[in-house]
Amino acid sequence: MVKRIIVIILILLLVPVSIYFVFPEVLYNIGIALERKSAGLSLKSVEAGNHTINYLEGGDGATILLLHGFSGEKDNWTRFSKSITSKYHVVAIDLPGFGESSKIDTESYTIATQLKLLDRIVNTLKLDKFHLVGNSMGGFIAGRYAAKVPDKVLSLALFDTLGIQSLKKSELFKLLEKGENPLLVKTYEDFELLIGFIFVDPPFIPKPVMKYLAKRAIMSRDFNEKIINDLIEEKDSLEPYLPKIGVKSLILWGDMDRLLDLSCTKALEKGLKKHETVIMKNCGHCPMLERPKETASHYLEFLKGV
Repeated sequence: MVKRIIVIILILLLVPVSIYFVFPEVLYNIGIALERKSAGLSLKSVEAGNHTINYLEGGDGATILLLHGFSGEKDNWTRFSKSITSKYHVVAIDLPGFGESSKIDTESYTIATQLKLLDRIVNTLKLDKFHLVGNSMGGFIAGRYAAKVPDKVLSLALFDTLGIQSLKKSELFKLLEKGENPLLVKTYEDFELLIGFIFVDPPFIPKPVMKYLAKRAIMSRDFNEKIINDLIEEKDSLEPYLPKIGVKSLILWGDMDRLLDLSCTKALEKGLKKHETVIMKNCGHCPMLERPKETASHYLEFLKGV
């Protein structure tokens, strides 16, 4: 009897240990599911053109549509949304080509194409009017959308957004000029460097999960390179569209952003008609991931004045 109890105890101990070391994907999925539940978000999908789009939705009230950056995904907003869903209806999508949304080699992934697909998604989900938030590439798309479809956008928030000519070259653009691109991951070491490049104080990620996420990034490398090439060939900029944005806008930036320099905020302030600027000290490129609660607090304060 005693031996049987010992065996049962050992099994109970070995199962979580096995999951932690042998099945990091299971550990990751459990963690993501718990965070979504805590934030009041549910996983859903919708068809847009040739694409299947996965998204998270939850909360009640006015709608906030969240767009992630390059190589990001909908769960970039999950911890941020935990502070939001008690007051607002949140929709966080995987943009085409990213996350769990479809990746089609023959499709284009320029900002213009993403803009058209975003409008299809918005119409299919019957989002008549909404607040729009974008980080990095998602900010570029959000800004273009606010200029193109002003009657649907209640307010705009740009977190460390792409598409702006900075007064000072960022570390990323200096590396790109040398033919190096830290966004394209080839090895686990590359992934570790990328995490350090994006964040000042990275969120805690268990080592086995880090290896799993690195593996996913390595597998996505070729497709991400295709998307980068699409964006380079497009040669588009957000700046010409800024004067067309009439809604109140929040410019939020991490002062230690190594991808997109803080000086981009000056061009945004010059181009946008109505804006507020928040600079987060000792913060990197993805404030909603690095300091989600603080970022959400700044955003909710901004919404009070809309």
